[in-house]
Amino acid sequence: MVSPARRRTCVEHVVREIGISERRACAVPGQHRSTQRKVPRGAEDEARLTADIIELAKRYGRYGYRRITALLRDAGWTVNRKRVERIWRREGLKVPQRQPKRGRLWLADGSCIRLRPERPNHVWAYDFVEDRTRDGRKFRMLCVVDEFTREALAIRVGRRLTSSDVIDVLADLFLTQGTPTHIRSDQGPEFIAEAVKAWIASVGARTAYIEKASPWENGYVESFNGKMRDELLNGEVFNTLREAQVLIEEWRRHYNRVRPHSALGYRPPAPEILPAAMSPTGSGAGQMAVAH
Repeated sequence: MVSPARRRTCVEHVVREIGISERRACAVPGQHRSTQRKVPRGAEDEARLTADIIELAKRYGRYGYRRITALLRDAGWTVNRKRVERIWRREGLKVPQRQPKRGRLWLADGSCIRLRPERPNHVWAYDFVEDRTRDGRKFRMLCVVDEFTREALAIRVGRRLTSSDVIDVLADLFLTQGTPTHIRSDQGPEFIAEAVKAWIASVGARTAYIEKASPWENGYVESFNGKMRDELLNGEVFNTLREAQVLIEEWRRHYNRVRPHSALGYRPPAPEILPAAMSPTGSGAGQMAVAH
């Protein structure tokens, strides 16, 4: 019982249950009587802020209080991280512990240690993720990310994705985003197919293959895959393939435009509208208005 509020509660309980005087009850935990009798006054907007924090925690169950703080600031709240953390802990909100650390990074030519992204369109990374619809049938997702901006450029969803689908997705992206300098991937058959390698070379990009059985060398896209699985796939039941395509694309847009990214100062990778005077911590005033 280190806080005055907890000692106040304790004194009230002892007086009520045991029937001793307030003076004697205050002496046990060391609570000053003036503190005991003082009426607690919180900030006028405490209830609204608490409600907004809880609402965001419900919507984004895998976000911690730092990302929630960033979303609150984007919505117009003038609030610091410590206040959000205090309310977060008081309400018993928490995110499960992080996964154990992975093994050490290799230093192969295709590794994200040796070849680091330096600008947009410098290094793209892509990989496959699998999941199932309600009927138990598998479907695959081809995820493409820009390692520098962290933007999820595309997620192609299908029952079966081949090297032709890889070329099709990349061709669309090259037309809209431009041609990257490098494209990083593992050595899966869809990525090392001669048709894929020849096509990538023909448009002026270069492949960067990681070592076999070393997914940590493709750390950027592996991190993205983990976030998608943690925040979407593990908590969503897809009744049909079409439903999976719609919901996954909706999540991709949210990831790019809304979701705060810690590596970007808790800003989204590709927000639709930037604040007029954006700072690393954000600013603003007023009540939150969350878009549903």
